[in-house]
Amino acid sequence: MTPIQVIGVGLDGAAGLSSTTLNVIQQAAILAGSDRLLQHFPDHPAQRWSLTNLPERLRQQVTQPAPALVVVLTSGDPLFFGLGRQLLQVIPPELITFHPHVSSVQLAFSRAKLPWQDATIISAHGRSLDRLAAVVKKGASPIAVLTDPENTPTAIAHLLRSLGLPTPYQMWVCENLGGADERVRQWAIAAVPAGEWRALNVVILQRCDSPPQLATVPLLGIPDSAFLSFRDRPGLMTKRAVRVQILAELALQTHQVIWDIGAGTGSVSVELARLVPTAQVWAIERTTAGAELIRQNAARFETPNIQVVAGQAPTVLADLPNPDRVFIGGSHGQLTAILTHCSEHLGDTGVIVVALATLENQTELAQWQSDHSPWTVAYQQLTIARSVAVGAFTRWNPLNPVILATLRRSDSGQ
Repeated sequence: MTPIQVIGVGLDGAAGLSSTTLNVIQQAAILAGSDRLLQHFPDHPAQRWSLTNLPERLRQQVTQPAPALVVVLTSGDPLFFGLGRQLLQVIPPELITFHPHVSSVQLAFSRAKLPWQDATIISAHGRSLDRLAAVVKKGASPIAVLTDPENTPTAIAHLLRSLGLPTPYQMWVCENLGGADERVRQWAIAAVPAGEWRALNVVILQRCDSPPQLATVPLLGIPDSAFLSFRDRPGLMTKRAVRVQILAELALQTHQVIWDIGAGTGSVSVELARLVPTAQVWAIERTTAGAELIRQNAARFETPNIQVVAGQAPTVLADLPNPDRVFIGGSHGQLTAILTHCSEHLGDTGVIVVALATLENQTELAQWQSDHSPWTVAYQQLTIARSVAVGAFTRWNPLNPVILATLRRSDSGQ
């Protein structure tokens, strides 16, 4: 038997340990651990060590000619965000044996009845919530968060609400897992209370898709989270604040034909179709997955005036009715050809709005405009930052800047 035995213990104490593990504890000459764990063995005759400077004390202990058997009591699995990592930094692994208990995360997923083979595990114990913010922006699911007195379930919910995520999450809070007063509760993020939490708790976050209540959806500026998005790229959509400015630049009127080229998730098309129900909105998207997602969002928001066209512009534009307005959200290397086609089919009062994310596309548009003198272009840069919770404080979180270019014929009179 190795001189150091590290044993994971649950909230049920000795009752949750196997007879083999209990036999190891009974042979200990030294019993080490927190006061809470040591209290599970009040009659044990061994010498008791606290956690203070424990790794160094154990290192000195194993250098003795005949080291006494030390049993270290830890919570759950000692190699899962536990004491095991610290011990292995100072003690040779051949001198330590680990006896893991079921971890709090494993218990949490079992109580929530959720598979967790693909889970992202984050420890916010003594750490910031920056990593959690990064993974929820990518749409990771499910996520388990080990909390602390500052990074509570309430603080986590506040962070998620402040991020304006494109996909909503629901939360489970699992408190005192394995104990007599175990409690597991579930909420939508918006409904997480601000009450007191038991000190030992684990948070589980899972992406969910709840259809929007159309009666409560605003006429302009639909929340990003109301749209279905790409599962692997949930943040890939034209953000709400940018969509609103695009709609303004298009100078919409009734009964117009509108092309949305590079429509992505269809968020701009849906806004157009809801704002102008008499318009014909043609959503052009080169990918099959994107075209299907647009159809789903069109059905989700009950916008039958959206027609989805799958294929690469400008080729697929040839069979469409001539537009009154054009929005180009993506061009996939065909910006010059798309602009030329649109300019040839737009009327004198037509408007083209282009969203530009790169300097190269901006240069390409400027070159096209210089070669097509009847067209003028007005640029504006949208630099947007949102407030984000950081514990009890708030900071700015900038979005990637977007250039909007609005093109009109110089003699259009607008």
